[in-house]
Amino acid sequence: MNEATNPADPASVDEFLGTQPRPRWRRWMKYWLPGLGVLLLVVTVVRCTADAPPPDYITQEVTRESLALSVTATGNLRPTNQVEVGAEVTGPVDSVTVDVNDRVSKGQVIAVINTEIIDQQIAQARANLNAARAGLAQAQATLDIDRVQLARLEEVRRLSDGRVPSQIELEQAEAAVERDLAAVASARANIEAADALLKGNLTTRSRAVIRSPVDGVVLARRIEPGQTVVAAFNTVTLFVIAEDLSRMQLRVAIDEADVGQVRAGQEASFTVDAYPGRRFPATLERIDLASGNTVEGQAGGAAAGGAGASAVVSYEARLVVANPEGLLRPGMTATATIATQNTGKALLVPNAALRFRPDAQEESGGGVFQPQIGLEEQKQQATIGVGSRQQVQVLQDDGTLEPVEVITGRSDGRRTVVRSEILEPGMKVVTGVRAAGR
Repeated sequence: MNEATNPADPASVDEFLGTQPRPRWRRWMKYWLPGLGVLLLVVTVVRCTADAPPPDYITQEVTRESLALSVTATGNLRPTNQVEVGAEVTGPVDSVTVDVNDRVSKGQVIAVINTEIIDQQIAQARANLNAARAGLAQAQATLDIDRVQLARLEEVRRLSDGRVPSQIELEQAEAAVERDLAAVASARANIEAADALLKGNLTTRSRAVIRSPVDGVVLARRIEPGQTVVAAFNTVTLFVIAEDLSRMQLRVAIDEADVGQVRAGQEASFTVDAYPGRRFPATLERIDLASGNTVEGQAGGAAAGGAGASAVVSYEARLVVANPEGLLRPGMTATATIATQNTGKALLVPNAALRFRPDAQEESGGGVFQPQIGLEEQKQQATIGVGSRQQVQVLQDDGTLEPVEVITGRSDGRRTVVRSEILEPGMKVVTGVRAAGR
């Protein structure tokens, strides 16, 4: 007879209830789960207390080469000689014979203003001149008669031994001659006035025919046939003519901080938006002694009455430009670069190396997109100039930085000439720190 099953056996209960047995890892969870937590805590503590990896510095090499210094300015192209052709005659325009971009020669008729009123004035002036001449002839005839009468009376008085004619009659005859002389002088003055008026009208009529004063190209036309020109108070501009576009001038505004570096005769080049990537040569011809324009800054504002406003002063410089191909046109905006100086062979470091400070870098945590360049420090900006003492950080082979003192010279905005007894070409100076994970 088989032994009866014990109802208290857990396995028999599990089989009776249909419960699946628990996996071994779940039975041991109360032991290994706390151990895993302790292990993660230990790893976190170790990583937090471990030394940080050395920073990844951005460097550039010190070079020894010539640095070409230049001044950049913007301006506009203009013709060498630009003439505004006006009108001194009032009246409707009968015809216009040229248009924009047409080439004209000196003396060529380019427009005609109606001359009907002027012709009438000329006819009236001629009639007045003829009348004045007739008046002169009449006055001259009267003078001749009175002179003969005076001569007759003087002869009779001589023959009569002063008895006849009377003294009054003789004086009246003399006065008549004097009056006739004045009439003749007045008639001659009337002739001169009438002749001057006629010549003025003829000159006005000639000015009704507008002619080109120079050989050149029409840049602007401001009248149309039928339009009435009114020149009562000032000369009206009808055309703008450029004398010669094969030789032009570029006028640029030189900032007062750069005006001491430029002088007449310096070579330059410029670019225009119409021809990207192409540089055109030019030569600096002159610089104005007086400032060309003053722009008030925003500091201080209108409420302060301009007391705290900063003024930006510029001086106009004129550059001579050759335009044999005719590519350049008046009015084009140009950016000119004027070569002012060449330093010769010298040590050059990037400007970012002069601004880099490792202590400030650690505080700010700047990376490759936020290198510490010190622009926010106005004091540092003020000290970086010609003759100032600065420090650059030279990266050593073991990854450490060695500060080297240098004396700064001229700069082109990207690199600066420096003097140092320690710094040599090929050394790597730090310009920033690359962000972690990049």
